[in-house]
Amino acid sequence: MMDQTVFERHESKVRSYCRSFPALFERASGHHLWDTEGRRYVDLLCGAGSLNYGHNPARIVERVTEYLTGGGPVQSLDLHTTAKAEFLRRFSEEVLAPKGFGDYVMQFPGPAGTLAVEAALKLARKVTGRANVIAFRGGFHGASLGSLAATTSPLLRRAAGTILPSVTLVDYDNGPGHPDTAAELLHMLRPTSRVAPPAAILLETVQGEGGLNVASRAWLAGIRRVADAVGALVIVDDIQAGCGRTGSFFSFEHVPELRPDLVCLSKSLSGMGLPMAMLLVRRDRDQWEPGEHNGTFRGQNLAFVAGTAALDYWADPAFVAHVPELGVAIRESLRDLVARLPEGMATTAGRGTMSGLRFADARLAEQVRAALFRASIIAETSGDGRVLKLLPPLTMSLSEWAETAERISDTVVGTAMIGVAA
Repeated sequence: MMDQTVFERHESKVRSYCRSFPALFERASGHHLWDTEGRRYVDLLCGAGSLNYGHNPARIVERVTEYLTGGGPVQSLDLHTTAKAEFLRRFSEEVLAPKGFGDYVMQFPGPAGTLAVEAALKLARKVTGRANVIAFRGGFHGASLGSLAATTSPLLRRAAGTILPSVTLVDYDNGPGHPDTAAELLHMLRPTSRVAPPAAILLETVQGEGGLNVASRAWLAGIRRVADAVGALVIVDDIQAGCGRTGSFFSFEHVPELRPDLVCLSKSLSGMGLPMAMLLVRRDRDQWEPGEHNGTFRGQNLAFVAGTAALDYWADPAFVAHVPELGVAIRESLRDLVARLPEGMATTAGRGTMSGLRFADARLAEQVRAALFRASIIAETSGDGRVLKLLPPLTMSLSEWAETAERISDTVVGTAMIGVAA
């Protein structure tokens, strides 16, 4: 039987998730993972949000298998293929047109989310002729140098080994009772300011890695007004919060005033974890020259096939209704859990099925994460380690969530009480 020493011997020290979850996994289905010892885990990490439809969903696996056995091209650069044509058609019909985004075109910059962000930043700078970008503290946009400049993780920024220029970092929405950071941003960008006029304002409507910070509708609408006032584009990074994670396909659908110029998508876009990224571009912003932004892996046809199959979920009224219902059930479970804890120990965080617990003490958050893993539940922390983030598959039933929520609650309360007693 294979053991885990092979990773120590042959893989770089940069690996991370495996250190928090030291098991050797060999099988996956739905919201479960199995290790080589036959132990079954509930997966609430879900590939950091890249498995919104669970592991190996049958309807997607079947479509991909058919394409492979039928001899379809797997890699095609940006050549025209039937797989890409079908994805373009279905995404337009099932997502863009019904939501009033029929005037957006799709760009495939490569297989990773950070490449969608890189393309968005580059296009915004080309369209406006400006270099500076406004981004927000707590944001995570990728680890390649352009997107990293807009990412505030000290660990990642230190690893760059160079200056990360042309991005101005400002405060995110701090919620009711706090200063309006959108208004402060407009003041900061007044003509007499020393801050260079921005090409774009880059944001997440829910900061996933930043700790499940949720922007209000009023703040998001305010950011659009700021962008219009200073001639900047709005880029929404919907890589983790999109593809249904917050209840609707796009996380910003509840804010029609926002209407981004560019939208970055990846993670669950392919439906089953295959590498895929896309930049949605408002048609009048599509000012690329042919070949001006390219890359080898823009024709990942297995991802196109899988992504097309995933759109079947969004053509199913029962699934569309279930996603927000699951989000409500998660939020209610977390509120009930907080009520079982000593006052001030934790609060709920996030939105929809992108929710969790924000602990006052980061040490307790890590203890809870480790205790959950011992109880065969996989969940990560974010937001400087204070937030337990839960990303269950959107396909999880309400009864399956209720059973999981009970296990989470008992584990969290038990861990917290041990800490109090100590």
